[in-house]
Amino acid sequence: MSVMNLIMCLFLCTLSVCCFASSHRSILREVSDNDRSGIDRDYAVELNATSFDDVLKDTPATFAIVEFFAHWCPACRNYKPQYEKVARLFNGPDAVHPGIILLTRVDCAEKINTKLCDKFSVGHYPMLFWGAPPKFVGGSWEPKQKNSDIEVIDNARTADQLLTWINKQTSSSFGLDDQKFQNEHLSSNASDPQQIARGIYDVEEATSLAFDIILEHKMIKPETRASLLKFLQLLTAHHPSRRCRKGAGDLLVSFDDLYPTDSWSSHKQEEDKSLAKNFQICGKEVPRGYWMFCRGSKNETRGFSCGLWVLLHSLSVRIEDAESQFTFTAICDFVHNFFVCEECRQHFYKMCSSVSSPFNKARDFALWLWSTHNKVNERLGKEEASLGTGDPKFPKTVWPPKQLCSSCYLDHDQTSNKIEWNQDEVYKALRNYYGKTLVSLYKEKGIAGTEGAEGATLEDLTVGTNAVVVPVGAALAIAVASCAFGALACYWRSQQKSRKYFHHLHSLKNI
Repeated sequence: MSVMNLIMCLFLCTLSVCCFASSHRSILREVSDNDRSGIDRDYAVELNATSFDDVLKDTPATFAIVEFFAHWCPACRNYKPQYEKVARLFNGPDAVHPGIILLTRVDCAEKINTKLCDKFSVGHYPMLFWGAPPKFVGGSWEPKQKNSDIEVIDNARTADQLLTWINKQTSSSFGLDDQKFQNEHLSSNASDPQQIARGIYDVEEATSLAFDIILEHKMIKPETRASLLKFLQLLTAHHPSRRCRKGAGDLLVSFDDLYPTDSWSSHKQEEDKSLAKNFQICGKEVPRGYWMFCRGSKNETRGFSCGLWVLLHSLSVRIEDAESQFTFTAICDFVHNFFVCEECRQHFYKMCSSVSSPFNKARDFALWLWSTHNKVNERLGKEEASLGTGDPKFPKTVWPPKQLCSSCYLDHDQTSNKIEWNQDEVYKALRNYYGKTLVSLYKEKGIAGTEGAEGATLEDLTVGTNAVVVPVGAALAIAVASCAFGALACYWRSQQKSRKYFHHLHSLKNI
């Protein structure tokens, strides 16, 4: 480590004193790519021995079907259209019933999959298995095995037969003619705190989509670069998803290589966009492309805006007091520079600009964001009611509703609809709802990571192997922002300075 780097680390560590911040998305996008190229869509997710465990471990779906087939098998080729008819109901961005069943395929004729197919005793093609996704991870199946968590699907040679089998297993009434947003699984029960647990997947989706938009619109410019770096620092330390924290950290430390400060031509931006598109900020491919907690009853409602609000609230309840003003600035600048809805962007930034004094407490910032969101809902609710553009199943209301937190209400004048809040109780509700409950679904699956540095694995805290050092500007911003960011930057610098940057981040082709 050079003297300059040593001085920088000492400076950062002095600021950090004694604290350290706590620290596979997107449904396979070939579905969308196929659609653009004009060829028939494949909805079933193609897996191989490399991606099998990762995809099935991380899917939000409750059930999974795995079809083992061989590409040379005539019966398999004839069965594929039948299987795809069912898969289009559950898989992909346009799924009619998302988040319930993941339909996948494994080609046993490929050498890489020989051992995987042997583990499941595949004796004929096609052969279908049913079970909870985690049960397939590291699992196997034997013909004489009793009380197995994985079940063979028999008599499902047509789409109708397969769907009848699924309906029997799930006590459902799915139909091949079902259309999007006409399903019985959509819940609008705002008083059920467990609903937000599904939002962890939507936070990942919103994070990834936000960065897709930034790249598509070429929004990384000299004047917006600093605000993006600050937001990446915030995500690296406090995103509720471990894989998004790691991805944001990877992007942060490699930012100068991807976006050098001395080159901002249109041609260079095209190259950078192509390069960065191979980088998934929330990790390796996970079957995604749809909304769960944030799914509206109409295609054009909720979705991304809902997921982004959930992300911002989740960040607000994870920061320390010393990070409150930095977080406020990072979020306000991010929305101002990168949110493409012009009217929403202007309204939000106007509310940011009305704050006259800096935030010294995390509680104060979390409550400001909560109050701001309620004001936005009140304004949009009136507009949507007058124009008839709202979601009838999810009308915009104040949060939290009484059913969710009765102790949050000191007084509620029904005539004027004025509410006197118990802000201590509201803050407790925010921390529980967007903190513990939000990540509970991940913790049940054992893929969330721990909150805080204690008990965290090395993977939780470090970025990918072989990376360049944190940009100097980012390191300084981290140091000024809080002790957490300072320690994190110092750790990266000391661990990764000697390593050579060997390739450009992650590629979808590795799946």
